[in-house]
Amino acid sequence: MGLDASAATLLRDGANAVFELSGGIVARIGRSFSVDAADHELRVSRWLHASGIPAVAAVTTLPQPIVVEDRPVTWWHLIPDHRPATPAELGGALARLHALNPPTTFELPEYEPFTGLHDRTTAADALGDNDRTWLIQHHTTLRRRYDQLPPPARITVIHGDAWQGNLVVPADGTPIFLDLDKVSRGRPEWDLVQLAVDHTDFTRLDAADYRSFVAGYGGFDLTSTPEFRTFADIQELRWATFAIGLAHRDRAAADEVRHRIACLRGRVPRPWEWRAL
Repeated sequence: MGLDASAATLLRDGANAVFELSGGIVARIGRSFSVDAADHELRVSRWLHASGIPAVAAVTTLPQPIVVEDRPVTWWHLIPDHRPATPAELGGALARLHALNPPTTFELPEYEPFTGLHDRTTAADALGDNDRTWLIQHHTTLRRRYDQLPPPARITVIHGDAWQGNLVVPADGTPIFLDLDKVSRGRPEWDLVQLAVDHTDFTRLDAADYRSFVAGYGGFDLTSTPEFRTFADIQELRWATFAIGLAHRDRAAADEVRHRIACLRGRVPRPWEWRAL
C-alpha cells in the first residue's frame, strides 16, 4: 500500500490484530475469511459519523479493505493522546447510541449472543473432558433461559462490546467509539451488562462508579431487573469462551481458561479476578 511498516507497533492482539503505523494510520487485521465483518465496520463508521455519533474514522485515501492471505486489513486514523472513558461517559454515549434510528442504506444484523460459543467449546484442545461436558450443558441451559425471557421492551442499535476501553476520550473531551464490528440491532441490555457484572461479580468497578454509569445512561439499572442474572451468566460464558479461543497460543491463556471455568462452576467465590487477554 506504499506505507512504511518498519516502525509498526502492536497495539492489541485479540479478536483482531491492531498496529500503529507512521503517519497516524492504524492497520486492523481481521480473522481469516472475515471480509464481510470488515466491510460492516467501514459502513458503520461512515453511518455513525453522519448520524452525529463520534466513532473511529476510516482512512479514505486507501482502498478498503484489502485482503492478505484471506485476512482483511482496514486502515483507520489514529486517535492520539486519548484515555478510556469513565463509566459516566460510557453511560451517556450508550444512551445516545441507543436513541438512534437504524440506518436506511444498509441493514444491521441482529445481535446473536450465542454465536460461536458451542463450536469453540467442543473444539477446544485446552479443555479436559469434564470441563467440556459441563460447558456444553451450561450453554444449553443458558440458551433455554434466554429463550424464555419476556419479549424485549425495545430493540435498539447496540455497540455489542461496550466497555470503557472501546470508548476513548481524546484531548478535546469528545468520546469516540472504537471496535465497530459488533454494532447491530438487539436488546440494549447487551451494552449494559458488561459494566453491571464488573460491579456485581468482579473487582473492577466500585459502587460509586457503577452508580455514575447508571446515571449517565439515564437511570436504568440492569442489576435491579429479574432478567439480570441471565444476561450476566451469558456474558460471563462469552468471556470464558473467548479465552478458550486464545488458549492454543500460550500457556498463560490456557491457565486463564481453567480459572474462568472454575469460577463459572462455583469453585471460586465472587468477586472474581480474571486476567485480561
